[in-house]
Amino acid sequence: MNVIAYQAAETNPAGVIAVLIGGLVIAGALVWAVRLGIEVRSREPGPPRRHEQPTLPESGPVHETREMREPNEVPRAADESERLTPHDLRSSGSRRSENQKRRRWNRGSSGSFGGGGPGKT
Repeated sequence: MNVIAYQAAETNPAGVIAVLIGGLVIAGALVWAVRLGIEVRSREPGPPRRHEQPTLPESGPVHETREMREPNEVPRAADESERLTPHDLRSSGSRRSENQKRRRWNRGSSGSFGGGGPGKT
């Protein structure tokens, strides 16, 4: 683009004026955009004050709970012609397990599926 501007300035003085006017238009648009951004920012609410910050509940901090979950099985249709609708399905993909005892690692097992160990021997 610089080559075009130099060629326009060499051959025609009107080219120099066109390049200057184009530069002034772009600079003016940038100044206008910055001023508009400042005005919009000044209308936004400020950050919350100290007394507006969330506080701990009276019962103290909330801790995470752990529970063993098991999958909800998809119900089977009575026969092949019956279709299941979304109303037939449960809302969650899992439910609380009756057995809440955590499974532990057994000595001699690989530790995980595909872990590469020899497994139980």
